[in-house]
Formats: sequence, C-alpha cells, structure tokens
Amino acid sequence: MRLFKELYHNKGTIFSFAKNDFKNRYAGSYLGIAWAFIQPLMQILIFWFVFQVGFRTTPVEDVPYIVWFICGMIPWFFLSEAIMGGTMSIVDYTYIVKKVVFNIKILPLIKVLVSSFVHLFFVVLLFVICALVNMSFTLHAVQIIYYSICIFVLALGLSYLTSSLVPFSKDVGQVVSIVLNFGFWLTPIVWNQNILSPTLLTIFKFNPAYYIVQGYRDALVYKVWFWERPLSTLYFWVAVIIIFFLGKFIFKRLKPHFADVL
Repeated sequence: MRLFKELYHNKGTIFSFAKNDFKNRYAGSYLGIAWAFIQPLMQILIFWFVFQVGFRTTPVEDVPYIVWFICGMIPWFFLSEAIMGGTMSIVDYTYIVKKVVFNIKILPLIKVLVSSFVHLFFVVLLFVICALVNMSFTLHAVQIIYYSICIFVLALGLSYLTSSLVPFSKDVGQVVSIVLNFGFWLTPIVWNQNILSPTLLTIFKFNPAYYIVQGYRDALVYKVWFWERPLSTLYFWVAVIIIFFLGKFIFKRLKPHFADVL
C-alpha cells in the first residue's frame, strides 16, 4: 500500500515521463508513433493468415477464428511488451539513476504505462472487429477493464523483479525475452485448450497469462463473469501478490547499488 501511495503522489511525473517515452521511442522515423500500432497489427495479420488461410483453421466453438484469436493475442501483446519494457526500465533511464535524486521506483511503472497506450487502441480494434462479424455484446464485455488491470498489476510486479536484476547482468533481459517466447506458445492464444488432456490443462492453468487470455474470451466470447471461476481468480491474485511482494523486496534491496553498477 505504501508503494501505491508513492506512485499516486508521483502521478504527474509518471504520466509526463510515459508520454515522452512513448513519443521518443520512434522519434526520427517518418511514421513516428504509428509504428507502435503497425508492428503488432502486422503480427496479428501474419498469424491470422498462417492459421486461418494457410492451415484453414475452422471456427472455434462457432466463434470466428479471427475473433477468438485476437481475444488472446491483444492481451498477450500488452503483457509481453509491458514486461520487456519494465525489465529494461532501469537501464534505459541510466542517466536519471546515476545523476539525479529521483524516485526510481516509478521507472518500471512508466514503461508498463507506455504499453497500456497501445493496448487501449487494440481493445477498441477488438470491439470493432467483433461488431464487423456481427457478434453481440453483453454486460460481460466491461470485464475487459478488470482483465486489463490484471495484466497491468502482473506486468508491474514482474518488472520490479526483472528490472532490479538487469543492472547486474544484461543477460537477464535476454532470458526474459526467451521466456516470453516460450510463454506465447504455452498459452492458448493460437491453439484451442480443448486439445489438452484434463491433467495437462490443469498444469497449463498455473500460467498466470492463461487466466488473462481466458478472461478476455470470457468477456466477449463465452459471456462468463470472472467470479464464476473462483478458483482461477483466487489462484491468479495469490500468484500476483507473491510476485509483487518478491519483486518489490528484491528491488528495494538492490536499489542502493544501481548507480554503482550502471
């Protein structure tokens, strides 16, 4: 709670840095910040073409594959981008860590917040696509807000953990990238979880990203409230609290040494 109070009191600085970070990321290119939307959009189109056109994937449970697919792909984009950005936050802002008296606790949050800007655009795109294929919306769709918060908190907790280790070993960033690549294929984003045996499915549910991806589909496709999956919801938040506590603890212990090793 102390951490969240500090972040709230620094909200002006956080949003200012996040806005500048978002603008500067693509500074110098002709299309500018448009690349932040073009790159993930191209990835979605490539995956859709490979699985829908190439492999001739059929609708999943009478839901158009493109809708079912992007319901998993969009939250994964947010999660992976936020974790990678948060992981490198201390290194990216080395000049602040080394030369200025600055509350560096907000640096991972800035990177996660930047990723949420792009995510908002793709959530709107998701609703547009659902409307184009004549999918009906119910009140369950408001859960997108809840599951977006789930991604935000999970990514922030992991970012505190990984960002505190990167200054001591740049290899951590590469390891995180590899783990995210494995995580993409170990999460039912492009494949249907129904192909798994009950035992394997139980194991896969230990992946926190599973809860989020399934949640987006529950909100728009299956029309299921998150409290109707009490065990999954309880497990997710217990896992997030543990990750957040561990990440914050390690960050606090290593923070005094950041300037020395950067």
